[in-house]
Order: sequence, then structure tokens, then C-alpha cells
Amino acid sequence: MPAQKVETGHQDTVHDVAMDYYGKRLATASSDHTIKIIGVSNSASQHLATLAGHQGPVWQHTDWVRDVAWAPNLGLPKSTIASASQDGKVIMWTVGKEGDQWEGKILSDFKTPVWRVSWSLTGNILAVADGNNNVTLWKEAVDGEWQQVTTVEP
Repeated sequence: MPAQKVETGHQDTVHDVAMDYYGKRLATASSDHTIKIIGVSNSASQHLATLAGHQGPVWQHTDWVRDVAWAPNLGLPKSTIASASQDGKVIMWTVGKEGDQWEGKILSDFKTPVWRVSWSLTGNILAVADGNNNVTLWKEAVDGEWQQVTTVEP
């Protein structure tokens, strides 16, 4: 793919960019409290979605978004992004297929800034690094709820 400038549409600084497994979409994390999903091809880019949650403190990040990470989906029928924020929340964003509405669900409120999120190679474990210098590992249960499986302390 030739180099191209991608307009994100963010109103503030972009802190992280992550490309999906297939190299067709970017997720960008910004100080404007949002995540933008941008479709990319050889010659153009297109804004696909803005992930900001509800207009209230329930799902949306209330401070800048530090990190985003696409879960490897390897043929799964849904796409998942984890986002980490200065507000201490990790939000799991999922969409069934392109064009559907993204849905956000708070994984946990860590009460301190969350620095990084990173998926295992198979996409079934999420590592979260928080402001208390802890790394926690999370796994999705059969019922769709996320459960902490371990903590790696400093």
C-alpha cells in the first residue's frame, strides 16, 4: 500500500493507532475522549465510526484515550477493540459486521490511569497495564462476561 495521509477527524491529539488483523481498518485513540474507526485502501481512507459511547458517564471515556488494540478475530463473526483511558476505564467495543453499530461495555474501572491494553496472539486473553504498576489478564467467559484470571504485580 502506498503511503497516504489519513484524516482522522479528531479534535485533539492522537495518542495511538492500531490496524486490524486484515489491514483494512485503523482505530485511533485521542485526547478528545473518542476512538475513530477508519477504513483504508490503496488509494483512499474513509471514516467508518466514532466510538464515544452514550452521552453520559456510563460507557464513554471521560478523559483522554491512551491506547487501543484490535483483538485478532481470525474468521470470527465479530470485531473487538479494547480501549484504555486516563479515566481508569477499559472499554470493550464490539461490532457484528461492517456497517452495524459498535457497542461498548466497561471491562473494569481501575481507579488509576490505564496505560496499555494488549491481546494474546489468539485474541482470547487481554493484558491491561494500570497506574498501580499492575498487569492484569482478562478472559471472556462463555456467557460473554469478562473475568480477571490473574494479576502480575511489580
